[in-house]
Amino acid sequence: MDTSALAWSGRLRARRAARGSATEGAARAGLTARGVIYLLVGALALQIAFGDHNKQADRGGALAELSQKPFGAVLLWALGIGLVGMALWRLSEAIFGSVGRDGRGARKRLLATARFVFYVFVAYSVLAFAANRNQGGGGSSDQQSRDATSRALEIPAGQWLVGAAGIAIVVVGGWVGVRAVLRKYHDKLRLGQMSDRTRRLVDVTGVAGGAARGLVFAVAGVFAVRAAVDYEPDRAKGLDDTLRSFADTPLGPWLLVCVAAGLVLFGVFSFAMARWRRV
Repeated sequence: MDTSALAWSGRLRARRAARGSATEGAARAGLTARGVIYLLVGALALQIAFGDHNKQADRGGALAELSQKPFGAVLLWALGIGLVGMALWRLSEAIFGSVGRDGRGARKRLLATARFVFYVFVAYSVLAFAANRNQGGGGSSDQQSRDATSRALEIPAGQWLVGAAGIAIVVVGGWVGVRAVLRKYHDKLRLGQMSDRTRRLVDVTGVAGGAARGLVFAVAGVFAVRAAVDYEPDRAKGLDDTLRSFADTPLGPWLLVCVAAGLVLFGVFSFAMARWRRV
């Protein structure tokens, strides 16, 4: 037998094992970081629902809240590094494919690429906040949404682009919510490693949390569509204003309480994914 071929095969397996371990570590760190952000945003939204309107229930508010804790700077850098891990994991899925059925298909790779781009932006914003936290968080998600919508409306066919983006966000929100209710995440979990009680708890967080997350996305998309139709950038809303809008319904603050609790549950679900997701 060709010893050089055996050596090459051994090195190839070693590289694959190392890449697999690095990818798994990055994925679990990223999912944990995502959980922290959703947990904090949900907790801030709950405080708003119960009367503390000075809070900012979005990523900037969550980072500001975290920075005030003991070892806040360390926590912010750890969060940013975790999100870099999430971006790298999604990049590896785009290049090498993901686990599960059709994981190497073009649709899954395209979706992984979109997630990679999104988490690069999120990781950059968190690391920038960590580096410049004494200068503030760079504006709320609401102002950023209005500014981005205003710039988009000024370009040729901008009204159509903003409307199409809003519709796309509504569709994504519906897709996220429906998949959560149907428990599609089961395909990605190591269910055999869970007890029956743990599986039930994960389902509570996955269904309720995913449904709340999808609802928030869908409502934000509706506001973007309204901004395009009325040609008014101020109608676009970021995460904070979108969450506050739930308190303006006939159900009052209780709908916001339910949605905020759902976001907290999604944070807990992200921790469960960090523990049991197949990577």
